[in-house]
Amino acid sequence: MRGQVHIDQMYAYIVMDDDDTEGIPAFMNGNTAMPMVGADMDRIASLDPIAQQLATEIGKKITLVRFSVREEVKVIDP
Repeated sequence: MRGQVHIDQMYAYIVMDDDDTEGIPAFMNGNTAMPMVGADMDRIASLDPIAQQLATEIGKKITLVRFSVREEVKVIDP
């Protein structure tokens, strides 16, 4: 089995947009935009260089935040 058994927290990189709202930056992986989020520090460590490169390119601060309250809002059955 790969991945975490239970995700209890999420990390996300955030950036302040030009209209003073926060957003989650993404990077291109081939033809797919990948949001800069993760549930473990290994994933976040792999995103650190991308976050640094993006911050330099756009000239804006990028902040790593942790969300740690799990609330199941909806379950979608097959």
